[in-house]
Amino acid sequence: MMTVTRSTKAMKKILLVDDDPELRQLLATYLGRHGFDTLLLPDTRQLDAFLERYQPQLLVLDLMLPGEDGLAACRRLRARGETRPIIMLTARDETVDRVIGLETGADDYVGKPFDPRELVARIEAVLRRGARPPAAPDPAGGVTRFGNWLFDRASRQLSKDGQVVGLTSGEFALLNALVANANRPMKRERLLELTRGETTEAFDRAIDVQIHRLRRLIEADHAHPRYLQTVWGIGYVFVPDVAGDCPA
Repeated sequence: MMTVTRSTKAMKKILLVDDDPELRQLLATYLGRHGFDTLLLPDTRQLDAFLERYQPQLLVLDLMLPGEDGLAACRRLRARGETRPIIMLTARDETVDRVIGLETGADDYVGKPFDPRELVARIEAVLRRGARPPAAPDPAGGVTRFGNWLFDRASRQLSKDGQVVGLTSGEFALLNALVANANRPMKRERLLELTRGETTEAFDRAIDVQIHRLRRLIEADHAHPRYLQTVWGIGYVFVPDVAGDCPA
């Protein structure tokens, strides 16, 4: 059964999908105290309709759901171009669950059992990433061209030959950090700080997974990347074209 908490204009709207009714109500109450208007669903059967009707700013999606599980739902939403942030709830706080979640397009993850304060912190961090481009030296943003791609940091858009390609908040944050530091090798730890915040706990492979997703999107041959290159023993670097590729 669906539940919608009482809404106010000042509250940020999120959608929580979890099959545990007690957890749903507990989180709805707690999130409400922290400024979130929470829509609740027990499974994904009405997910698409709720995203369209209520336009939540963020989706919290349980990994283990009856019918279509959270991973399948996340993968399906991303495949159709859905760019709203998704935080995955995982029953086991294991690296493999986190990696799979990020590979399917999740922006962050929280392992069960968890303190509701952690979920609030994760939600706020992800929404901040989406609200303001991290690692941007110029608050006004800028436009960077590489190959057939155009990356507009001010409007948060990546396009190829005039066609806009959707980026999740995590993908945008990582690409933005690398482009803002073109030709400068960036350590994984520094990229985690720039894209997720210094106080956000993350694991090393999170950056590797996001790089993998960006390479499959941007590179003509993701196995032999031209722009998002690996610097062995350090991390990654964005290598612009010899001519051009300077912020416009």
